[in-house]
Order: sequence, then structure tokens, then C-alpha cells
Amino acid sequence: MKTKILLVEDDPDLGMVLKQYLEFSDFEVMWISNPNEILNNKEIVKDHQLAILDVMLPVMDGFVLSKEIRKTSDIPFLFLTAKGQSIDKILGLKLGADDYITKPCEPEELILRIRNILKRQQNSIKAVIKIGHYSFIPTQFQLKFENETFQLTEKESELLLLLSDNNHKIINRKEILENLWGENDYFLGRSLDVFMTRLRKYLQKDSRIKFESVRGIGFKVEYPN
Repeated sequence: MKTKILLVEDDPDLGMVLKQYLEFSDFEVMWISNPNEILNNKEIVKDHQLAILDVMLPVMDGFVLSKEIRKTSDIPFLFLTAKGQSIDKILGLKLGADDYITKPCEPEELILRIRNILKRQQNSIKAVIKIGHYSFIPTQFQLKFENETFQLTEKESELLLLLSDNNHKIINRKEILENLWGENDYFLGRSLDVFMTRLRKYLQKDSRIKFESVRGIGFKVEYPN
């Protein structure tokens, strides 16, 4: 599924060029020249994953528009403007912009900045993973249940992350071993069984979380999304 980008730019030539280049780079783009379209229909923003806002817009500037957007959405956005003064950049960043790029800009640079924003956004989404009633924080190797915190080892955390990425799916033992240790052998297989036993113990407080050993194949973990 393509990432949907909302482009707000009143210059017809630049708007068309950016729209075509973004679409060529495999994004889906809605180009709007008048910010009133967004103010009159807030659902437009909800249907997109990132917004590019020109600062010098008719009716209201991009800074004011970003404030209006922030009232109902946490969509990441970057400012696109001909202004280069540091005070404008500071204002834009204070308003919550994820980036600020000055016109004229190279389309390749714009694409790179967009991809970096989306990558950061994805990482922040995965910063806390819900596993049933547990909260898993892989970057800190922590698993939390109500007021209790379990400090995992790095390998336990890697295994739990792999399992959570494959909820409701059977994972082959060989695949797990090669992902976590880079090879598949008997002794590492015994270590994997130990780690699975530990994770079962950590997650036993939520009866909805099910661990299943699939004989001769691997493991399956299931929990409500």
C-alpha cells in the first residue's frame, strides 16, 4: 500500500512538479492549493500519513494552517518555503514540524527527508508494542504489566520482538535460530527452548496470550491485537 501524502502548495507549476515527482517515487499524492479545503473538511488530513505545507499560502500561511491541523491530527509534516531566515525555521520547528526545507530544493532531497520522517514515525510507533495487557519496549529490553516491570536480556527481547511481529503465525525453529544467532544447531536449539520458557513465564499474567509448540516445525504465539 502506497504512503499517502497531502501536498499544500499554491504555486501551480511547483505543485504539479512535486506531485508528479512524488508519484514517480511511489507515493500517493493529494495536491491542494487552497488551505480552506482542509479547514472545511478535516477528514482530508486523517486519510494521509504525511503533509507537506508551503508557508506562503493564500488565506492563511502554513504556520497557521499547521496549528489548525494539530487541533485534530498528529500527522507528521514538513514546511516547504522560499524563506531561509533562521527565525522562520525555529518557528516552524516550535510548531511541531518534523522538518523544514527551503525552496528551491532538489526533489531527491525532499524525497530523502520524507522517507526519514516516515522511518522515524514508524520507529516511534514500534517504541511500545502492546502484547495483550503487557507493554513491550524493545529499545529498553523491558516488558511491563500494570505496575510490574520485567527487565529482559537482549536475546529475550529480540525473540519477543520476532514473535510479536508474527502474532497468530507459526514460526519455523530454523528461522528463529538464524534470525537470533545467525546459525542453526542443536545446542542453540536448546537455548531457544530455555528462552521460550522464560517468555512464557513473563507473559503468564495474561491468560489470553497463548504459546504453542508445533511439533517438528516451531512455535506459534497468539494474543488479541
